[in-house]
Amino acid sequence: MTTPLFNVIQTEHLDAAAAAWLAERVNLLVCPHDDPAFAARLAEAHGLVVRTYTRVNAALLDRAPRLRVVARAGVGVDNIDLRACAQRGVVVVNAPDANTEAVVEFVFAEMLDALRPRRRVRQAVDAAQWRRWRDELEAERQLDEITLGILGLGRIGRRIATVGRALGMATIYHDLLDIPPAQRSGAEPVDRATLLRAADVLTIHVDGRPGNRNLIGERELAMMRGGVLLINTSRGFVIDPTALATFLAAHPRAEARLDVHEPEPIAADSPLLRLPNAHLTPHVAGRTRSAMRRMSDVVYDVWEVLCGREPRHPVEEPPEAAGESGRHR
Repeated sequence: MTTPLFNVIQTEHLDAAAAAWLAERVNLLVCPHDDPAFAARLAEAHGLVVRTYTRVNAALLDRAPRLRVVARAGVGVDNIDLRACAQRGVVVVNAPDANTEAVVEFVFAEMLDALRPRRRVRQAVDAAQWRRWRDELEAERQLDEITLGILGLGRIGRRIATVGRALGMATIYHDLLDIPPAQRSGAEPVDRATLLRAADVLTIHVDGRPGNRNLIGERELAMMRGGVLLINTSRGFVIDPTALATFLAAHPRAEARLDVHEPEPIAADSPLLRLPNAHLTPHVAGRTRSAMRRMSDVVYDVWEVLCGREPRHPVEEPPEAAGESGRHR
């Protein structure tokens, strides 16, 4: 029996080995979503592999009558309309564990950069300058003296809690889901107001549902400590940038370290640009070679779906689509 020839479009980067594996089994077409040829190829596509910047919405799906599977080579599926896919019988798959360790490393790198200032010595200096540097670089606090707050205790949040506890940090979290004690990684559950008021470091790990837009705004920022370190590696739109800029300007000891933005690239009129206590990075928390390879493992689920088998990592329509709202993980 001859294996059916499936057409799969790859719109963004995949690990070379994963792409080669898939290309041995399907007709793999590399075509960015903004390529003029994309529409014609989409009409014949049985599978679609995307990353961050290809938006899979109802309009796109209407132009893809043969589509069976959409694969997100990564974790978040904010750019994929899960309801529209479900209505058309299109299976959505992703790579949920691909970048957990990479993001956790990045969060603690940002934390330590903020809390433990350092200077590289590149030339000989006299004793007076040496003493001045040592005095200037004295850290106000160390990790086992501060409270780590985690907003959203999903895969990444739990791993953050594990590392924070190992470093001696008092660790608290808030999540709208009732998480069993055995799955809390030693973190203590608190209500959201307590989290915002008590955290010396607040790291955000929520999902991309619309209910999380502007989750941190003027009211929430007003509850935070004047010297809070705010880290966001989840989604750019969960923080109101204007409110955050106002807060940072009024509280020079506070810091925001933001790896995700709305929009991306950062717009020229962003109120956060040029603020000395706003540190912006270009969405790189999950970008290690290992993580990028694991994200591309989604191709194995593409093949499973095309062959009529159950994928390892299907993405279901979120509860919000059924009428619930605002949960974050």
